[in-house]
Amino acid sequence: MVTTEDLKGRDFLTMVDFTREEIETMLLVGIDLKKRFVAYEDHRHILPGRTLFMIFYNDSLRTRNSFEAGMTQLGGHAHFLQPGAIYTPALPGDEIAYETERVSDVSRVLSRMGDAIAIRIYGSKCNWIYGKGQQIQENFAYWSKKPIINMESDVYHPCQGMADIMTIYEKCSHDFNKLQGKKFVMSWAYSAGQKPMAVPQTGVLAPSMFGMDVTLACPPEFDLHPDIIKKVEEHADIYGGSFTIERDMKTGFEEADFVYPKSWGVLEAHGIEGVRPAKPEIMPEIMNKYTDWKTTTELMDVTKKGRGYYMHCLPQDRGMEVDDEVADGPRSIIFDQAENRLHAQKGIMACIMH
Repeated sequence: MVTTEDLKGRDFLTMVDFTREEIETMLLVGIDLKKRFVAYEDHRHILPGRTLFMIFYNDSLRTRNSFEAGMTQLGGHAHFLQPGAIYTPALPGDEIAYETERVSDVSRVLSRMGDAIAIRIYGSKCNWIYGKGQQIQENFAYWSKKPIINMESDVYHPCQGMADIMTIYEKCSHDFNKLQGKKFVMSWAYSAGQKPMAVPQTGVLAPSMFGMDVTLACPPEFDLHPDIIKKVEEHADIYGGSFTIERDMKTGFEEADFVYPKSWGVLEAHGIEGVRPAKPEIMPEIMNKYTDWKTTTELMDVTKKGRGYYMHCLPQDRGMEVDDEVADGPRSIIFDQAENRLHAQKGIMACIMH
């Protein structure tokens, strides 16, 4: 049996660093804290006086506010740190005089002053080099004696993945075993903007750890990284689910219990070192071939009994990724997901920072 003592002090960089049982433990702690939150039960004794340093290379609404609110509710405090207001943490060779500071120095200083460091970095903030944001997070973890929390890199978004599974769990009668065999679809959707890979990649990994039948629906240009696909296939073997890839959005949606259509970018090549998403100037040419990849009420009608749940991490591009009738409709659970960012992250922090 996993206890919170087994999780104390561990980094939270990706869900696949943990066993399914460990993930369930953190989620169950978060679910218990959600019950206390709803009942207005004070739980500031969980992390009294603890400090979380949050380094945001990228902007945030849900992530920043859920972590700040969560730390306050647990009795601690979250410090908001943004490059430009501090010396930007950088890897060796990326330094700029009077503007940056080595990650190794920043990590060691903050880990002596507080109890955990949370980081968000992806896209242009790591020069669109696929894997560099994750590398920076791992470098922080190497130098820090306190836990590092990934608030989204260019490879993984584990906090979103935890909130997603918590939300699915709630819709499956609050029973992790009932996730087994449910059809989950991560689908590409059209957007005019270039978006990172972290959400869709975590989006297929997380449900595969719970025996769900995972479908990736996307045009061939938008395939996820091969390492991610390989891991999902391994999970299907271990946990008894399945994994398929569909090239047609409607076919992917058929008989689905949960659909998660969102946009993401194109990888020009594969492999962590030196891989970049397709250049921004050629992205419109690729993406505009698939403007019909949009979630409509007609598309939702082909889900299981026409009652499949619509999911999205937010922000969403309404009118491009999805119609308002779906986003605001009765089968939309996007605001449950958003709220559960707070509760899932409180579960994570309570387990690794206590």
